[in-house]
Amino acid sequence: MPFSRKLLIAIVLMLSTSLLLGGPGHGPTPVYAQDEAPTPTATPAEITRKTTLTVTFTETEWWLARWSDNDIACRMYVEHEGQPTQDEILTACGQTIFNEWQKTTQCNEASSDCKGYYLYPLTSYEGTRQVEVELPQPAVWLSIAGCELQFPQNTCNAVPQLVLTGEEPLPNESIIRINGSVNGQPFSCQSDSCILPLQPTGERGLTLEFWADSSFGDSSPTYSAQLRILPKGDFMSPDQASSDAPLYYVDVISSQWRGGPTASCADTWQVFPEVGGPPAWLTTPANAAELGSTKAFYYLAGALITNGEVDAAGCEGGGLEAPYLANACGLEKARPQLETWQNQFDAEIWQVARDTGVPAMLMKNMFSRESQLWPGIYESYKEAGLGQLTEKGADTVLLWNPSFFDQFCPLVLDQSVCDLGFGNLGQNEQNMLRGALVSKVNAACENCPMGIDLSQAAFSVRVFAEGLVANCEQVGRTISNITEYRPGDIASYTDLWRFTLVNYNAGVGCLAHAINAAWQSGQPLTWDNVSANLEPVCQSAVDYIGDITGMQPIVPTPTSWVFQGTPLPQVTPANYRTPTPSAVQPTPQPGAVTPTPTPSGYNGGPTPTLSGYPGAVTPYPTSPTVTYP
Repeated sequence: MPFSRKLLIAIVLMLSTSLLLGGPGHGPTPVYAQDEAPTPTATPAEITRKTTLTVTFTETEWWLARWSDNDIACRMYVEHEGQPTQDEILTACGQTIFNEWQKTTQCNEASSDCKGYYLYPLTSYEGTRQVEVELPQPAVWLSIAGCELQFPQNTCNAVPQLVLTGEEPLPNESIIRINGSVNGQPFSCQSDSCILPLQPTGERGLTLEFWADSSFGDSSPTYSAQLRILPKGDFMSPDQASSDAPLYYVDVISSQWRGGPTASCADTWQVFPEVGGPPAWLTTPANAAELGSTKAFYYLAGALITNGEVDAAGCEGGGLEAPYLANACGLEKARPQLETWQNQFDAEIWQVARDTGVPAMLMKNMFSRESQLWPGIYESYKEAGLGQLTEKGADTVLLWNPSFFDQFCPLVLDQSVCDLGFGNLGQNEQNMLRGALVSKVNAACENCPMGIDLSQAAFSVRVFAEGLVANCEQVGRTISNITEYRPGDIASYTDLWRFTLVNYNAGVGCLAHAINAAWQSGQPLTWDNVSANLEPVCQSAVDYIGDITGMQPIVPTPTSWVFQGTPLPQVTPANYRTPTPSAVQPTPQPGAVTPTPTPSGYNGGPTPTLSGYPGAVTPYPTSPTVTYP
């Protein structure tokens, strides 16, 4: 190689090494620490935005009085409509009086023979108080410029620029500066946006930290991102000319990314997907039609024949090999209806994938494996919906997907109870939520055509997507607890999804044992090593993953770890799809204010008439002679 060309290559390499980020850009560009400019501000301390508001409230004083002599047992002051809740009465009156009040039976006459206690609203008044509230914080969002990112391969025809955009939610305030560091090298932009020119990074990518300063006097939280830019082909080779057109793989992992779809759960695990995008079974196609399938589902065909949707009278055994299992003749008779049925949920699957990031192809394959798209096939195993949700599966989604829990719980329990979090609820409340969730995805319907509520089955798709997100979280925590490493540091993106499917199908106990066994023996956490360490009772998960990832014709099987314990309470919550806020309803009490009209939630408690008893002087509670709780 001529000396001049070697010198040119050396200069290029030196420049690339010294400038991880370089090249001209349009718009605000960063000032780096080595430049002659004001020093970037330090990483912000944690600051909570607060303001004080004047709030008007109405407070009602309630008395709990004894029927026999109108003696006041205790007083309560409540700021909501309706009677005091059970918790409020218990706190104000103590356990003994509370228990006696709960035993009080209906008493509509003014008589000293009435036993127990009744509630009496004494007076109400309006007041104001100063309340300290938290204000929304500023934020910074990431996107790219300079190329159009093509999905799902995540390719660009040029090296892109990273765009950081500040957002200030408060009126009359603005973002004045965006700060951060790239692989430890600080930068600062004196604006509400910042453009970082990029260069190819290598397989491990680079780490970005960033935040925004506000004119309010505080800063946004400090965010992080991982970026990877890899050239495709030999067009960058310095030794020889290449006919390859410039093409780059671009991956960004951050909670603040707004530049397009990201590999599902990549942010949770802090891992880049394989170069060129994930395998086909972990993708979402460009449209719902591409999810279409023509699989020979013998169980689905059998269900259609059994429920009279297909006439297979000309076949041996009426087209059935066994109940809900078609023979070859029955399958052929059912072909047209079979293809229509197995694709009728594709639009819902595709939309849910767009909304949640969970791959559409993965969901379609899982539903095929779990139920062959017939949501009522395993009633005897207490599994519900297209993905055959169990009580334990409901546990996982409620515990490991807090955002889903925050939406679903208030549809079943009081908001004050939900604020405790699923893990802090009592056993009864947890059972009620599990039962409500399983009931919500249960598509079995006695009065529906073929015994299936298709709208309920379609809705279950979203719940199962949220369940997969929860399983991602649980798998990540399991690996971190065992290894003390981030999941993405010791396992590949595709294998982490395989571990997630084990977690979903066989349970976290099976997965944790296999990961721990592989790790303790010094083996890398690959699918081959972890699956080889699954205990015999968990080995069926290997075939389960093989069916889903191989997209082969499959036979549904019941989940191996279905609970066989106490039946769940049957609760029908409000529609989860469109939750609307509503006033908190007090817990139904044994006591009520008036006998007519009957108040909402009335369950037979004492009902003193405020205007007095018929033919008697209006009773009035007398003050107690002792202090009550």
